[in-house]
Amino acid sequence: MDLDVAQRRAELQRCPLGHSGRHLALKNLAGVLYNRFLRKGKIGDLEEVITLHRALLELGRVDKHGCSFAFHQLGFYIGIKYDRQAARADLDEAISLTRAALRLRPPGHSGRANTMHNLADFLTKRFLKQAMLSDLDEAIKLLRAALELFSPEHPSRPSSLSSLALCLSHRYDSEGVAADLGEAIILGREALELHPPGHARRGVCLYNLACDLRMWFLKQATISDLNEAIELHRAALVLRPPGNPDQPLSFSGLALCLSNRYESQGVIADLEEALALGRAALELRPPGHPHRDICLYNLACNLRTRFLQRTTTSDLDEAIDLHRATLLLRPFGHPNRALSLSELALCLSNKYDSQEATRNLEEAIALGREALELCPPGHPYRGVCLYNVACHLKKRFLKRAASPDLDEEIKLYYAALELHPPGDPDQLSLLGKSAPCLLDRYDHQGVIVKLEETLDVERAAPEFYPLRRPGRSASQYNLAHCLRKRISLRLAALPDLEEAIEMHRTALTLHPTPHPNRVSSLHDLALCLADRSHIHASVPDLDEAIALEQEALRLLRHGDPAYGVSLNSL
Repeated sequence: MDLDVAQRRAELQRCPLGHSGRHLALKNLAGVLYNRFLRKGKIGDLEEVITLHRALLELGRVDKHGCSFAFHQLGFYIGIKYDRQAARADLDEAISLTRAALRLRPPGHSGRANTMHNLADFLTKRFLKQAMLSDLDEAIKLLRAALELFSPEHPSRPSSLSSLALCLSHRYDSEGVAADLGEAIILGREALELHPPGHARRGVCLYNLACDLRMWFLKQATISDLNEAIELHRAALVLRPPGNPDQPLSFSGLALCLSNRYESQGVIADLEEALALGRAALELRPPGHPHRDICLYNLACNLRTRFLQRTTTSDLDEAIDLHRATLLLRPFGHPNRALSLSELALCLSNKYDSQEATRNLEEAIALGREALELCPPGHPYRGVCLYNVACHLKKRFLKRAASPDLDEEIKLYYAALELHPPGDPDQLSLLGKSAPCLLDRYDHQGVIVKLEETLDVERAAPEFYPLRRPGRSASQYNLAHCLRKRISLRLAALPDLEEAIEMHRTALTLHPTPHPNRVSSLHDLALCLADRSHIHASVPDLDEAIALEQEALRLLRHGDPAYGVSLNSL
């Protein structure tokens, strides 16, 4: 190869400016230098290729065809240089040159589709760097036009399908339009069919389709989509053995899917594998790697998840250390800083729950507030931040019984509620969380109107929950609890007691053995039935109340605080 380069240099030296063979000599030398760059990766060879193509552009200005080719090729090589060095000026120049080539390749030109594809590729890269949606929209338009020009057998069609699917996926990430993600999946499947086993880019197609299917699962909660994504990631990993630069991506992508499946189905093996893959990905992203922060963050989140399942303090401590390391890589102005602040705050709040060290809760509140400041109205993460800070404040209120904390907590819950339309799953969850806070405020301040407000909120929540939807049982329990509170204050009529009994019965059906809340549901229903037996002198109600308390006792152990409560009730 070095000999070819030397020979082509000699050929160019024999063709000075004005020589009829200079154009061909420039192309030939550029060609062998580019081949050597592909083999050896020396940036100096690529830079010389660019210099030679600039010379070709000067020669090509004498005719339109030659000029369009020179613009196209020079843009292509400068785009490759951008991929290696990430200099924004190179990307802007590649876009400018490729636009110039496209202007010289009108409809009907044989090279128009390829130039459209290249321009779309450069615009997509600039979108990923600068987040200008206009670049992405233009890229999508160009790729659609290119695909119309590519026949089913055209060698560039598979690449354009993959690129269009990726652009639509990016636009879904930015705007959340489900149609974009749905089309991305359809195109991704078509692209995969055109990249059969043995094709050099099959691994990329497998990975991209898997990522889109995971996003579809997060939107639709269809487990078959997530299972397919996991299988595709595993297939991609087979094509990305140790040493493959894309192996860490597949480790991370598969880890995310397994983590999501654990959250959905609770199989601990999925979480353990996600942790192992996350550690493997992190090892391949050493300090200084541009994606190290993502690996640190994902591993930290999974460690916290395992802590919540096993309560192993070392997992939580490691998660905190990893989140702190992530924050160092996400300084002020980083788009994901708020996410890291909020997750670190959650870990510290969990540590407070475990160890009751007030400094951890205070830091959690401070970090949560900082995250909220970075998520102004309209920010997609604002609702999560509002909710998390409210939860941290509730813990401090329970510790200090300070009214300002409780008032702010309720205000934050209401602010989060305003971000979700009626019936939205997140709104239902927030309704369920805000009502106990209102009840706390009644208990603390003794203002009857607060109890009535709590009842209004709790009555609003259950009607939106399907019978077996997670969260319905808590809503039924809270409503029954509020009704009994009003009964105890002699503010209610008998219908309140009947409604409370009905709510507790519903909650009990949603808390089968061995649900952790079954004992409390048994006890509370027994109390309501006992109240009704006193009013009506009803022996069946009293018998049922006794039976319920006896069942609760069978589920408890001696020494459990709830054991004494049920025993006293009997």
